[in-house]
Amino acid sequence: MRNYHILDIGNNHHYFDDKQNREIMRKVAKKCYLPTNRLMAKLIRRHKGKFRVSYSVTGVALEQMEKYAPEVIDSFRDLVSTGGVEFLAETYYHSLCSVYSKAEFERQVNFHREKLQTLFGVTPTTFRNTELIYSDHLAWLVHNLGFKAVMAEGIDWLIGENGSGKLYRARGTDHLKVMLRNYRLSDDIGYRFSAHMWSEFPLFADKWASWAASSPGPIIPIFIDYETFGEHQWPETGIFEFLDYLPEAMLSHKNLEILTPSQVAEKYPAHDELACPSWVSWADTERDLSAWLGNPMQRNAMDKLYALESQVMASRDLDLIADWRKLSTSDHYYYMSTKYAGDAEVHKYFNPHHGPHFAYIVMMRILNDLEARLNHS
Repeated sequence: MRNYHILDIGNNHHYFDDKQNREIMRKVAKKCYLPTNRLMAKLIRRHKGKFRVSYSVTGVALEQMEKYAPEVIDSFRDLVSTGGVEFLAETYYHSLCSVYSKAEFERQVNFHREKLQTLFGVTPTTFRNTELIYSDHLAWLVHNLGFKAVMAEGIDWLIGENGSGKLYRARGTDHLKVMLRNYRLSDDIGYRFSAHMWSEFPLFADKWASWAASSPGPIIPIFIDYETFGEHQWPETGIFEFLDYLPEAMLSHKNLEILTPSQVAEKYPAHDELACPSWVSWADTERDLSAWLGNPMQRNAMDKLYALESQVMASRDLDLIADWRKLSTSDHYYYMSTKYAGDAEVHKYFNPHHGPHFAYIVMMRILNDLEARLNHS
């Protein structure tokens, strides 16, 4: 969002910083998306399809790629042509609509499906919710939309220390399979790769592959931010060289096979039923919804947004509806977090505002303007 001034309310309905959004997309495309997509396509072809990769890309991110970096869309199309890529479904606007609105959740997921079909000619069968947010309720929503599998976080208190190595059936469904991220092996690459104080530094591909090969259970779900490659872990760290050698290191172990989520769901039976009555996620140390709803500012802003949903949809004003949906993106509420210690540093690193309270003030000004537009429509 842009620095929306109080005097803009009722006078200016442009809420987003197009210049900054363009600059960020162009920067990350150059540092991460383009070089990593090229390398991934090369690796799939080099290993004749034995190396595979899956992507979860929001609709709003795809829109920004189309607008600001169309060459990234072309590079994804090249990846699709290799036959070694799977796209996962998710909420179009990377929102918390699964928590707040069944109707909006279904709309966003269907919009995302249509976007993937339009751009890449693919129809996803596996679902990944915003920030791996999951619960029994989410499983029910996803099951009703016809998906075969869903991704979630492998939280120790939920499934035990080695529970992520098993495939589960979601409680309350007859066939929906749940894959739980192995956060230790995933975060070795995503977070600890360039940490000089880490006891395992430096991390080489053959070392990591040996850890994977000795992991218990039939599956090892690895899920990391794509920006790990070139953005969070700079090229100087050796992250691209690590990725270049990783398939060879993994495939040297006879007990390792690299599969997409839909292939895993097809090949392996569910080990047990997974019960998850409370909302969980992969965010922060709590692994819950507190990254976005942990303080009164966040809850107040989110409650106000969804209180406007029925009026917004009834307006049939396409511009107003699009603005409302962009305001549902989880990042806006992430920036309002007032946590301490390590989690606070992560929130602060990504925050484009002058702190969480300013992020809240800007959001409430915009929601006030949105409400005024509704009253005059």
